[in-house]
Amino acid sequence: MSDIDEIVQLVTITGERHIHPDFSTYVDDIDLADIRKLYEDMVVVRRIDAEATALQRQGQLGLWAPLLGQEAAQIGSARALEPDDFVFPSYREHGVAYCRGVELKEMMPFWRGTSLSGWDPHRYNIATPAIIIGAQTLHAAGYGMGIDFDGDNSAVITYFGDGATSQGDVSEAMGFAASFAAPVVFFCQNNQWAISEPVTLQTRAPIAHRGRGYGMPTVRVDGNDVLAVLAVTRAALELAREGGGPTLIEAVTYRRGPHTTSDDPTRYRAPADDAEWIRRDPIERIRLLLEAAGALSDEDAKTIEDHAASAAAELRRGCLELDDPPALSMFDDVYAEPHALIEAERREYAAYLDTLES
Repeated sequence: MSDIDEIVQLVTITGERHIHPDFSTYVDDIDLADIRKLYEDMVVVRRIDAEATALQRQGQLGLWAPLLGQEAAQIGSARALEPDDFVFPSYREHGVAYCRGVELKEMMPFWRGTSLSGWDPHRYNIATPAIIIGAQTLHAAGYGMGIDFDGDNSAVITYFGDGATSQGDVSEAMGFAASFAAPVVFFCQNNQWAISEPVTLQTRAPIAHRGRGYGMPTVRVDGNDVLAVLAVTRAALELAREGGGPTLIEAVTYRRGPHTTSDDPTRYRAPADDAEWIRRDPIERIRLLLEAAGALSDEDAKTIEDHAASAAAELRRGCLELDDPPALSMFDDVYAEPHALIEAERREYAAYLDTLES
């Protein structure tokens, strides 16, 4: 791994390639066509994120956690995964879910309030959104230990924000994973703000330093550089599969929108902060790289924009077609087997509903 305070970067904000002695080799196989695919992923994910935000503003979703500005961190890390790797996300990893093949309409029920999940985790090898801050890191540590017990060769990655590093669950997860050399990649998207509090209030040192305290390799990466994120995540996953245990990745990025759609970032964030990070936009730098190489024609750009618009329309259609679940369905799937208490509660609630109809 690189020096703990270095921020690994392979593409500058002006679209120029950098060679890194430790990580460039991890993306030697990525040609311009592959970079264009990563660019397309980011454009599509940004568009569906904007559509979901609009749906919430129109009253069609109860809540949404925008990812604007974090596309490279999510796409780069997700595209490093193998199909049999497993993902434990927080609540903002819509881009990771997209890369895992989750259907767009399946992203909507959780946020519309028509389901407690939305998709089958085993079908896509990604768990559904985790609202309890940091809890998913414990699930990842346990899953990683299970991989070792089963003698499997896959790995697990878990996503969390800078604010979550102040939660005890994250510390406990790192402790267990490090002690048992579990094949876990801890991926922190340091987007500078934990709701309304800056990252400087969470820690006086870079978040990556925390991994060293548990004896695990750590790396800080430019989270707005999709190639750099892809490279460092591939390196961490390779180490995990080879029995090298967990790695902590701190992807230094920025949340350009609100924490969720119930938040107003203008109350605690200066416009100058946004302007500086807009200069570091993850999509723009890859567009500049591709255009300089003659690998993004006007026709290519239009095809990508059309794909993004089609995906947004599919997301909207999937949202609006959702039916409200039957009231008594809240008691379904609470336990795998019939349970007397749940059945009693179901009967009591059914009797109450009957009083509303009479």
